[in-house]
Amino acid sequence: MSRLRIFPQDQPDTPNLSTSDQAQIAHELAKIGVGFEQWRASQPVKPGDTPEAIMQAYRGDIDRLVAERGFKTVDVVSIAPDNPQREAMRSKFLDEHYHKEDEVRFFVAGSGLFTLHVEPNVYEIKCETGDLISVPDSTLHWFDMGPQPSFVAIRFFTEPDGWVGHFTGSDLAQQFPRYEEGQAA
Repeated sequence: MSRLRIFPQDQPDTPNLSTSDQAQIAHELAKIGVGFEQWRASQPVKPGDTPEAIMQAYRGDIDRLVAERGFKTVDVVSIAPDNPQREAMRSKFLDEHYHKEDEVRFFVAGSGLFTLHVEPNVYEIKCETGDLISVPDSTLHWFDMGPQPSFVAIRFFTEPDGWVGHFTGSDLAQQFPRYEEGQAA
């Protein structure tokens, strides 16, 4: 189940809000310019489907988003728990950083944890199957796919190098909870 927790940036153990209500998640995130919505496949998708089959199942929503936002590239990424590079992949974006374009991800399957630092708060969003999150460019954040990553995501890009992380050097991300599969709401 998707979840949003909002913490004061200096109190990583005490959320001011914790909710799994989709409408409330979208409402709270909209206040800081973050998009959050749910999509449903137009046809069944299953693990192992080709990227083309996955994108076809969400073609209407993909086309709408590309038309609205001007994305130039859309792809599918799949990470499995047995990936030999999983630890390196996980650690790549665990520190606070930003991108020079919006980070837009749709979770076809699996889950991941986006944590946004928008002073004076930290917004922790557990995204699950069916969730789309759109993090505006220059928003400080980090992403945790967990120690046993398992997800398929559709990614949207405006520029080929837009996904490059620009790290702040802050240790704030280490003060907040990491993502563990099945962690309590």
